[in-house]
Amino acid sequence: MQQLVQLRGRGAAQNPRNRFEQAEYVPDPQAADPDEPGPRTQFLRDHTRGIISRNDSPDVPFEASVNPYRGCEHGCIYCFARPTHEYLGFSAGLDFETRILVKHDAPELLRGELASRRWKPQPIAMCGVTDPYQPAERRFQITRSCLEVLADFRNPVAIVTKNHLVTRDIDLLSELASHQAACVNVSITTLDDALQRVMEPRASTPARRLEAVRKLSAAGIPVRVLVAPVVPGLTDHELPAILAAAKDAGAVAASYIPLRLPHGLKGLFEDWLATHFPDRKDKVLNRVRGMRGGKLYDPQWGTRMRGEGIFADHMQAMFNTASRKAGLSRDIPALSTAAFRRAHHPAGQMGLFD
Repeated sequence: MQQLVQLRGRGAAQNPRNRFEQAEYVPDPQAADPDEPGPRTQFLRDHTRGIISRNDSPDVPFEASVNPYRGCEHGCIYCFARPTHEYLGFSAGLDFETRILVKHDAPELLRGELASRRWKPQPIAMCGVTDPYQPAERRFQITRSCLEVLADFRNPVAIVTKNHLVTRDIDLLSELASHQAACVNVSITTLDDALQRVMEPRASTPARRLEAVRKLSAAGIPVRVLVAPVVPGLTDHELPAILAAAKDAGAVAASYIPLRLPHGLKGLFEDWLATHFPDRKDKVLNRVRGMRGGKLYDPQWGTRMRGEGIFADHMQAMFNTASRKAGLSRDIPALSTAAFRRAHHPAGQMGLFD
């Protein structure tokens, strides 16, 4: 196995070959200095012409989503979205967390799509892929601008994030929540600060995420805590403690998803385990295989989000017992489109074919 030098502030330690490419660059590990900072983040303009993505997967509870960014600075080693960067010609490794595509036109595109008579009011997820409140959002504020558009239209939105920065937008989210048109899903994977630092190097600490749950809940915004992913043999034992802390912070619901390792993510995660938890590597990978039919990933719809077998059954039973004890529901109150209004387009009139 290639010897890796972990880079400060980064989840991945290398750029594995893009699965669509033949060539691969392999750096000399002897030339790497562990005390040097990792590669700097590059921000690239995304010239997308449409901003609302459609989803038809039976495993995902939303049809429409908005992703202001592609790639994510949080650098979570387990992120299922890493392989999506390969469609852009990048690697699922360091490229995913250092080459961030920014959709500067997202708010204007969103306003145009919601203003169209073709738009059927429905909840929009932010985001379906990468985190809308990753560190880049503090600088670009694209997520906030999109929320301003959604508030103008009173179109319901469901946020998914692991960053305390979401509390910056409590004013907009509480306004939408007053129309039963907003909820926030906060991802909490561990309460262990040391584990979080190496698993999610640029995400908010567990304490900050719980603080976000408190602030959002106090503002009347329904919050569900997502224990996602649950890493068998590494974080699964924390389920009861996480759910109890979530309830204490004001969450009304909770959910969980076992670890998923599609495409090149398998190799990245194996290398990460070998670097940080060599004594637990075999246990974790064998537990994953035990939940995925002997493989490290099973893409089959219907089971990919929960796994199968004795370890999957044990995880589900542990979650059910802990959530029941904490008094947490599985689902948050349904979002409503009743208050939706067709806001004026900035140009002052609808398009000819809207």
